[in-house]
Amino acid sequence: MTGLDRIREHMTAFLTARGVQAVTAWPSQGRKRLSGPVAAVSIRACEGGPSGFRDYLGERYDRDSGQWQELYGRKVQVTFGLDLYAPRESGAAGCQTLFDDLAEALAAGGPEGLKLHTLSRGETAFDREAGLFHCPAEAQCGAWLYAVADEGGTFLDFEVRGERA
Repeated sequence: MTGLDRIREHMTAFLTARGVQAVTAWPSQGRKRLSGPVAAVSIRACEGGPSGFRDYLGERYDRDSGQWQELYGRKVQVTFGLDLYAPRESGAAGCQTLFDDLAEALAAGGPEGLKLHTLSRGETAFDREAGLFHCPAEAQCGAWLYAVADEGGTFLDFEVRGERA
């Protein structure tokens, strides 16, 4: 699982823990038929400054290897897709209620370490092909993309971490 997959799963788990019905946009298992409104969480964009991990963040000790590792990173802006879907019987109001719940969950602080900058939504429309109401929504959050290097300077791993509020 990549760093972006982990942060997408992190947002999904955060919303679910706060009572918002949420799923990852492309789950590894098949999708179930909707019994109520649901938010499909995806990553639409991850934008940062110049390429590379140019900013030295410090060192950490890895107990498993018994070595010091250097951390490099940069700030990034992560745009989450939070597409809202509601079955026909819930109507467009199902998307509106779900967005209200989503906004309330994110206003209470958002996922640990992620700093919410904006939350927006589009118009709700009925998708005849899917047989569902759909409302696009997005949340932009600040985060840190960081890499771990060994003592020789070789990058070992990279990950997306939340920005401290």
